[in-house]
Amino acid sequence: MQKDTVNLLVLADPAEPQLKMLDPLRAMTNIVVGQSPELFEQAAPVADAMLVWSASRSLVQQVFAMAPKLRWVHTRAAGLDTLLFPALVESPVPLTNSSGVYSRSLGEFVAAAMLFFAKDFRRMLRNQAAGRWEQFDVEELHGRTMGIVGYGDIGRAAAAQAKGLGMQVIALRRQPDKSRADNLVDEVMGQSDILELMRRSDYVVVAAPLTPDTRGLVGAAAIGAMKPSGVLINVGRGPVVDEAGLLAALRSKSIRGAALDVFDQEPLPQDHPFYAMDNLLLSPHCADHTQTWVDDAMRFFITNLGCFSRGEALANVVDKQSGY
Repeated sequence: MQKDTVNLLVLADPAEPQLKMLDPLRAMTNIVVGQSPELFEQAAPVADAMLVWSASRSLVQQVFAMAPKLRWVHTRAAGLDTLLFPALVESPVPLTNSSGVYSRSLGEFVAAAMLFFAKDFRRMLRNQAAGRWEQFDVEELHGRTMGIVGYGDIGRAAAAQAKGLGMQVIALRRQPDKSRADNLVDEVMGQSDILELMRRSDYVVVAAPLTPDTRGLVGAAAIGAMKPSGVLINVGRGPVVDEAGLLAALRSKSIRGAALDVFDQEPLPQDHPFYAMDNLLLSPHCADHTQTWVDDAMRFFITNLGCFSRGEALANVVDKQSGY
């Protein structure tokens, strides 16, 4: 059903440049922007929708409690681990996220990380800096196996890169049946098969969201099951991987290396031992920060807002109980 006007709360710094992209919508949308509960006192009681653009969980909780007529909440983030709170989870209000908006860039980071180790770019740079001409053998990714822990949008983006490089792909999912028709995957395993996936994979890509079930999923035992030549790549959430177990494996050289875009603590402390590891590729949680990534997120929201205004189905409705 068409609604004449949508009352929209935008939890964001009013100076954020992407908010200007909402200006053409103001003829049919009452938009209130702010970063404190006081700014929403009049608008919240009649609000239809909420955009969580750049706000703390505490602010979202407070404004959500002030808005009894809300019919939709959207978050700019893809991950939900810092947003979900009991009142939102238990409410009938649908929640959508930006899953898929950033996945392509993360898939490319995965490909770059695999090539970094297969071609030993660190050795090339070291020799170049030393003015040393030293030929050595490199590896092909063709014919190697990528294991993916958490086969959602990011996992699929990584799988697409792997297939383009001639690799085999094994995916680990909580519900394996959902992936059987996917032509990017050669085999789908259940979560209980994680040790088998780790043993068989040359490159393990962790792309799982952070939930109570996935916290510590890639633990010391799973890392210990990896091949000595194996590389672990985490583009999901830091706490899904046992950081202490990974650090021990990197120090002992029981695996070839790791590439990390996410960490238990962010920003990573300056004295963290990861900085000193010569078998680690470290990205400061910016592998998806393309020149247009924030604009892309706003465009996705605007498209979804159009669906909401017309009474059509929303894209990316998440399962609040599962956390993704």
